[in-house]
Amino acid sequence: VNQVANLTLVSSACDVVSTAYASTKESHPCIRSVCDAAEKGVKSVTEATASCVQPVLTTLEPHVAAASEYASKGLDKLGEKLPVLQKPVDQIISDTKEVVSSRVADAKDAVSS
Repeated sequence: VNQVANLTLVSSACDVVSTAYASTKESHPCIRSVCDAAEKGVKSVTEATASCVQPVLTTLEPHVAAASEYASKGLDKLGEKLPVLQKPVDQIISDTKEVVSSRVADAKDAVSS
């Protein structure tokens, strides 16, 4: 999970969503109260679940470690094959706009000629 969270694309997407969430809460008092209630509910459920799940996690720890290592190797290979994962969201959007703009210009030129 940490390795996925540290991918530039994922971390920048989380930053964008977090900023939008905080901005929305600040701008709309009604939404803020709903979000605050939801956050408290999630926190309570997380705390209750953590105490129940801990014994199971302790038992499964060797299996979780093996799965984690396997997933880590897979993520490394995925990162090599998809360099876009190492780019921030803003750069991907900018690059996409450039490609689309270029394709539209090419299409206009083709239609004009």
